[in-house]
Amino acid sequence: MSLAKLKPLTLAAKSTLNHKPMSKTTINLSILETHLPKCQNLKQFNPILSQMILTGFIRDTYAASRILKFSTDSSFIHIDLSLRIFNLIEDANGFIWNTMMRAYIQRNCPQKALNLYKLMVDKNADPDNYTYPLLVQACAIRVSEFEGRQIHNHILKTGFDSDVYVQNTLINMYAVCENMSDARNLFDEIPVLNPVSWNSILAGYVRAGDAEKAKLIYDRMPERNTIASNSMIVLFGRTGCVTEACRLFNELPEKDMVSWSALISCYEQNEMYEEALALFLRMVANGVMVDEVVVVTVLSACARLSIVRTGKLIHGLVVKIGIEAYVNLQNAFIHMYSSCGEILAAQKLFNAAYHLDQISWNSMISGYLKCGLVQKARTLFDSMPEKDIVSWSAMISGYAQHDRFSETLALFQEMQLLGIRPDETTLVSVVSACTHLAALDLGQWIHAYIRKNGLKINVFLGTTLINMYMKCGCVENALEVFQGTAEKGVSTWNALILGLAMNGLVEKSLEMFSEMKKCGVAPNEITFIGVLGACRHMGLVDEGRRHFDSIVQEHKIEPNVKHYGCMVDLLGRAGMLKEAEELIESMPMTPDVATWGALLGACKKHGDHDMGERIGRKLIELDPDHDGFHVLLSNIYASKGNWDDVHEIREIMVQHGVVKMPGCSMIEANGIVHEFLAGDNKHPQIEEIEKKLDEMAKKLRMEGYAPDTNEVSFDIDEEEKETALFRHSEKLAIAFGLICTSPPTPIRIIKNLRICNDCHTAAKFISKAFSRDIVLRDRHRFHHFKQGSCSCKDYW
Repeated sequence: MSLAKLKPLTLAAKSTLNHKPMSKTTINLSILETHLPKCQNLKQFNPILSQMILTGFIRDTYAASRILKFSTDSSFIHIDLSLRIFNLIEDANGFIWNTMMRAYIQRNCPQKALNLYKLMVDKNADPDNYTYPLLVQACAIRVSEFEGRQIHNHILKTGFDSDVYVQNTLINMYAVCENMSDARNLFDEIPVLNPVSWNSILAGYVRAGDAEKAKLIYDRMPERNTIASNSMIVLFGRTGCVTEACRLFNELPEKDMVSWSALISCYEQNEMYEEALALFLRMVANGVMVDEVVVVTVLSACARLSIVRTGKLIHGLVVKIGIEAYVNLQNAFIHMYSSCGEILAAQKLFNAAYHLDQISWNSMISGYLKCGLVQKARTLFDSMPEKDIVSWSAMISGYAQHDRFSETLALFQEMQLLGIRPDETTLVSVVSACTHLAALDLGQWIHAYIRKNGLKINVFLGTTLINMYMKCGCVENALEVFQGTAEKGVSTWNALILGLAMNGLVEKSLEMFSEMKKCGVAPNEITFIGVLGACRHMGLVDEGRRHFDSIVQEHKIEPNVKHYGCMVDLLGRAGMLKEAEELIESMPMTPDVATWGALLGACKKHGDHDMGERIGRKLIELDPDHDGFHVLLSNIYASKGNWDDVHEIREIMVQHGVVKMPGCSMIEANGIVHEFLAGDNKHPQIEEIEKKLDEMAKKLRMEGYAPDTNEVSFDIDEEEKETALFRHSEKLAIAFGLICTSPPTPIRIIKNLRICNDCHTAAKFISKAFSRDIVLRDRHRFHHFKQGSCSCKDYW
């Protein structure tokens, strides 16, 4: 009922009260009690209320209490109309006050119930032993211990503290407010405990997750009813004690809907999704009524298992029993359908829903993102009536997960302009985007933001920050984050070990691996990829073999294809090509193309053209669409001067539509990431860059640099080869860095491919000639150039 409709009725009521009551009574208690229960809508109710007001019968306290009680119990009567009826009653007794308070609590308006109590005190009305439990319940709903204590003091003053009903609600209130100490004190002081007392204190310990004290209370209970047993099943589920939960469930003489729901939830919480679904089917088969809570749980299990067919059957059941309109269920169905790839079904539910809450919108956005429909997610995000932190986080994380890192940062900056405080999940995605875009300035700003706002650096955020700093070549910053992270998971150690190895600090990387084991953190498969990677970056063959053998012998981990690939690369880089090929042939699994590719690269590096040609031909057959293998084989032929074979490989590439991935180098300047392709001439500052390239060429020749034209696999003259070499993307990015950054700031560059020999040599000369540190990350590792030398010691 709208407030507009209430006003005429209220005005009529006030007008009526200003007149003298009619001499002839047209309504009495018998008529009231006969006709009031028959009212099914406002049209039937209003004449009775009007008659009571017109005749003055509303002044009869008992009759007034009857019509107020009916109005608060009726779903078709708005709470504001009940309040207006309440205000018409001149001599309200305790029952009438309690009725109005209870109505507010039932309509989830606990603060209004507390305000009504203040009015009750002001009017010197007498509360009774039913009043205070209602008020304590209102404080519990608000999770307001301060107001609860105030009510508790009133209870002590009025002498109702010995009432067991009052005591039980106080125990519950303190437990809800996470003050189990006061809840337990009250429990211990009750002279005669009833089942509600035991259930209240037990529920408190369950809510607090205190399994030990909950078990002690449960064991002491004189009568273990179904409610208490259900609470224990819930606790066992939360603490992973599935066997005990099952035993208790099976021992229950009478199982209600909550019993079944508790065990189903126990299974779902402990990732036993198939068991959860099987028990739900038993529940339905036994004729036990289901509610929205248990359906939401089993829909989560369906989503986890991607069993959309079962989810659809549950959907049919929900429609049959008539609870499909619940918004929590709609959200669960949206999540289930989108998780199973049925995005159209999710969209249909969303569009047809009468009631949508914030979770509905967020669920649909997450569903679109999960199904790869990024633009649809953004369109829905932009049309949201209200966005919360979950909305922003979902969209930002979605962009990052779909490698749309520029959009990730743009949306984060928009979020900042609106003054919305990001959470840890959002920051993880943004830092990850900074890593991929080499946006160090923004990454450092986010780190400063975290420290300034006192945000907790959890395992995920700490790991992402370490990874970002390591992949931007800022080792000291990464170590600082690692030391300052209180909670270090295996992923945190892995980020450090891999990062140190990637930055050429191999000894430090292996040292941290030893430290990790001393701290009792068990290494996993990824750890050993980092350890073996450290060995291959410095050619530590014997140490690599020892660590490879320890994977099985010491740590009982089955090596995967990536571990074998690392060993092949280690042996290949060290020139042990025959042993590397024998290792590939002895692998217990089929070698992937990356492993063969590592050997092919080693063949080119060490000039074994025969093996390189044989492996290159084999790789092109295995993966005809891989541009890198074609290019490597082409380069092997070019280095031998076999230009006919070079042309043949390029013809094959054209026939298969294989396009060589262009070299791309990225550099950040003044918070903006700039990209350069090989031979690029489209940059707005290209004229300045060209001048700087000329300056670089002159200085490098003075330093003794000679271009390595073997890197150019084209049958052109030497001058053209030198020009092509000097327009590699790395050199363009370095030239731009010399223009746009000032010492002592290092020039930081990320390249998508392996740095070529000539660019590596040139970068060493540039670092000396211009007295600038250059940090260049290629697809394999970092190169820290300083005063004419590189951290890789020319081994890469």
